[in-house]
Amino acid sequence: SVVVGEAEPVWPRLVSDFEAGQLAPVYRGDPGDLVGLPQPRRDIFDSRYRFASVQTSRGCPMDCDFCSVTAFNGRRYRRRPIEDVLEELENVPQEMIFFVDDNIIGHGQGSRQRALALFRGMADRRLDKKWFCQASLNFADDEEVLRWAGRAGCKMVFLGLEAEEIDALSTVNKRLNLRRGVDSYEEAFRRIHRAGIAVLCAFIFGVDGDTVEKLQRRSDYMVASGIDVMQTTYLTALPGTRQFDRYREDDRLLYPSFPKDWDHYDMMEVTHRPLEMTARDLAQVTQDANRRMYSWPVLARKALRTLRDTRNPMAAMFAWQSNRNYRRVAFATPPPD
Repeated sequence: SVVVGEAEPVWPRLVSDFEAGQLAPVYRGDPGDLVGLPQPRRDIFDSRYRFASVQTSRGCPMDCDFCSVTAFNGRRYRRRPIEDVLEELENVPQEMIFFVDDNIIGHGQGSRQRALALFRGMADRRLDKKWFCQASLNFADDEEVLRWAGRAGCKMVFLGLEAEEIDALSTVNKRLNLRRGVDSYEEAFRRIHRAGIAVLCAFIFGVDGDTVEKLQRRSDYMVASGIDVMQTTYLTALPGTRQFDRYREDDRLLYPSFPKDWDHYDMMEVTHRPLEMTARDLAQVTQDANRRMYSWPVLARKALRTLRDTRNPMAAMFAWQSNRNYRRVAFATPPPD
């Protein structure tokens, strides 16, 4: 049996069917209410995990063209009660936590107060956790929220910037970044740094309109900017997204047989035919960019700058270790055929 979507709404029925010997082939769990979700059985997890994963919300209204979040969790942003989250955090044995929300700050009315309640609650309970999270650029909008995030133990935030040029953002329908403009990036970095938090930024290589020269400029920007941790992935049309359906219809997928070809869709391999260059050119320029960005001199300068800008040795250590991990991934990627 396979559960498609969120498991909690259908899990009791699945267990009941299993006990009765009547399992269905497929169960579909529609996005449901997040009140009263059961806490994970962390005692059965492998003790070697250094980070615990915690989720406070699901869904995203941004509906970016390439993203699987909306396809899986829906466009409605749903929140867990803060008290439920804080109680779970008190039961987490690890010192370090990754909040797996796609945007921990959230969207719409009440998001600011909810974020403040979470961060203040963590600080007031003296949970003494060190954590990183994912967010949109609105993470930098409110300095009080940032200040409490820092006090609550936030050391690093993941921002999906995707590109530094307007045309590339338009191609992937990155509406929030388009509204703010790429000129707002550096000010956002400065605000986050003042709260003692490092910035991990993700960029996509291979969106429609990308050329070898544009990707070289993209990597130049990543090295020279106030970004602390650099992540590069290939544009990957994940099954279930509008982009996957469009690329398959236009015969642009290099590996069109899903799920047979699923192993290729790890975002570290070119899986589509770019418009302005060959797939091999995309792989080569990305590998060249990665080897330059993750060179030891560049990473050392990034680490020192992070320490200077955040004045937080632990945030600098988070950033340094993350860049080292990305370096290992990049250098382990085989050269293009």
